[in-house]
Amino acid sequence: MNFSDLPSAAAIAPICRYFGVCGGCVSQDIAPAASAETKRAAVVAALAHTGVVAEVAPLVDAHGAGRRRAIFHARFSSHSHEDVGFMRARSHEIVDIEACPLLSPDMAGALPAAKALAADLRALAKPLDIQITATLTGLDIDLRGCGPLREVETRKLIRSAERLDLSRLSNHGAVIVERRPPRIAFGAALVTPPPGGFLQATLAGEEALARGAASVLQDARRVADLFCGAGAFALRLASSHEIFAADSDADAIAALKRAAGATQGLRAIEAIARDLFRRPLRPDELNGFDAVLFDPPRAGALAQARNLSESEVPLVVAISCNAESFARDARQLIDGGYALEKVTPLDQFRFSAHVEILATFKRPRARKRRKGVLG
Repeated sequence: MNFSDLPSAAAIAPICRYFGVCGGCVSQDIAPAASAETKRAAVVAALAHTGVVAEVAPLVDAHGAGRRRAIFHARFSSHSHEDVGFMRARSHEIVDIEACPLLSPDMAGALPAAKALAADLRALAKPLDIQITATLTGLDIDLRGCGPLREVETRKLIRSAERLDLSRLSNHGAVIVERRPPRIAFGAALVTPPPGGFLQATLAGEEALARGAASVLQDARRVADLFCGAGAFALRLASSHEIFAADSDADAIAALKRAAGATQGLRAIEAIARDLFRRPLRPDELNGFDAVLFDPPRAGALAQARNLSESEVPLVVAISCNAESFARDARQLIDGGYALEKVTPLDQFRFSAHVEILATFKRPRARKRRKGVLG
């Protein structure tokens, strides 16, 4: 995706004083219409590269109120100062920032919190990644890079968590202090995700993807949600569908199960921890489903797509944050007899080169399906 090839007429003034130095944004100086078409064209090009010709809808703006999670980096240049912010463009150096205009209002305290926690760990002099997520009950923070903590650092962090009114503070997934369970709403369900767990970048993006998937899946009785995480789609779909959910993250699956058990009005949900890269659902396991939804990491889901292409599942909904891996997986499904009916790019990563994709695949003449071994 190359924004530098756009004509000068598309140029506008950037909205952030760090633009051009901070590497987080690449297109603040590009008019929205030109940027949107560039992202859409990148999806078209990725599909064409694998020989797939498909109608790609106009880009849907899914930024909403802004980013509800961010990873800040901290580096220590002396015993009395730390740089906290994002990576410098084309560098591993840190741009020490005071604010980011892409963050949602719920993230207002995120950067001050990151700076305070970095100061608490200054004596360790280790590069830190500070992942912060805005939840319904406050900021949820997971520290990475500091290694095992001594008692003195732990006490400092607990005091800061109290002063900053954090909901939870963890170190590489291990909870240091939980003052309130961090809650995320997935439809009617309230989930406490594992520390550092995956979440769509914006609430608007998650809701747009969920609505799009639900509209396609409305006639399916039994749906498999693969790479389900803590249940952003599974728990919403369970209000009207029987759900089988799988993900390699056992903690995320446990969070999904707890939320499902505490939510009234949901249909049956079966959730299992399974590495879908090494052990993708086999065709015979897939055949009992009316539809499959999959939302893998950036690497895509080639092994699972290959098994889907050999299955009898009549409907597949694919969600992806990487156009190249999506195009590769799409090629696999098409070679297995699916028709790519709809591709919608979404932009929940405003001013970046990233684009989200929602796509629908159908078997033009679905064979009579045998009962799957999971059903």
